[in-house]
Amino acid sequence: MSVAPEEQVILVDADDRPTGTMGKLEAHRRGALHRAFSVFGFDGLGRLLLQRRADAKYHSGGLWTNTCCSHPRPGEEIGAAARRRLREEMGLEFPITPAFTFLYQADFANGLREHELDHVLFGRCDADPRPDPAEVAAWRYVALPELAAEVKSHPERFTAWLAICLPEVIRRRTETEGMGS
Repeated sequence: MSVAPEEQVILVDADDRPTGTMGKLEAHRRGALHRAFSVFGFDGLGRLLLQRRADAKYHSGGLWTNTCCSHPRPGEEIGAAARRRLREEMGLEFPITPAFTFLYQADFANGLREHELDHVLFGRCDADPRPDPAEVAAWRYVALPELAAEVKSHPERFTAWLAICLPEVIRRRTETEGMGS
């Protein structure tokens, strides 16, 4: 029986220049800065598709988060990685476009640490997902004002990165909607 090699993440500097690669779990043990992405899929009513991470995930299990989030593989373009993970995690395909990036750090109770340069992508998603139960425990669509209120009153129910980037997501969505998109 062979053991699959650990998935690699792309280490980067603060300007998103690659500096090497490292095993995903080791990067999270060391808190090494690496490239990530977060997809936000909105339906025709402007509601965000959230997922609740499977309980068995290596960190943030059981917490609500954006539609899909992960890491590109070495040599993989961010958009291609995001589309791959949307299919793998949520069983969905929809067009996505880059929105913004942000840098954050978060420590977890299990000793792991996120230190990511996160590329946020927006897309239009009107379908019900068919999630992989090993990745996603539940899903729901929610209006952004309702989500902001939930995150404020119960931050322990949400992933660190969602809480950190949500104000910018709301700001950018408000600007876009105001322009008629």
